[in-house]
Amino acid sequence: MMMQLVRIALPLLTISLLLACAAGPGFRLDDAVAELAAPREVVSMQPFPEGRRVVWGGQIIGMKNLVDRSRIELLAYPLDGRQRPTVDEPSLGRFLVDRAGYLESADYTPGRLLTVTARLLKRVRGKVGDAPYDYPLVEADEIYLWPLPSDGLSWGGIHFGIGISISN
Repeated sequence: MMMQLVRIALPLLTISLLLACAAGPGFRLDDAVAELAAPREVVSMQPFPEGRRVVWGGQIIGMKNLVDRSRIELLAYPLDGRQRPTVDEPSLGRFLVDRAGYLESADYTPGRLLTVTARLLKRVRGKVGDAPYDYPLVEADEIYLWPLPSDGLSWGGIHFGIGISISN
């Protein structure tokens, strides 16, 4: 009986762990997508590298829906091997992402992590608090909104975790 349980549980646990580790956008980094300098460096380049493609990521600071597009403000961070922003590293400046159409602002909330492939459009003058700030504005080709962290491994209706749960 115990061996049958191990034969069933071990493969399920292995698959769950592999699925948890494999998550990520999987954006292709070919010659067309430049890992250009950080946003704070790009914004000061002369001439501005308009049209160059980048893969950037960061933490959402704000988001608003405009007439024909959505605009997201991000605090940029270096990307790890899965293209996830590493918020425990120093920030790389701020940038703005435009995406044609409507994005749900309830999903794109401050603090969420986002990775994009995008084309550099222009330099945009804005403010951070009362201080003037120049942002690089990019037009997103692809957006990956990273899932919210969970307290264990979830797979459909099955949840794996260690801890204590208290509910009313």
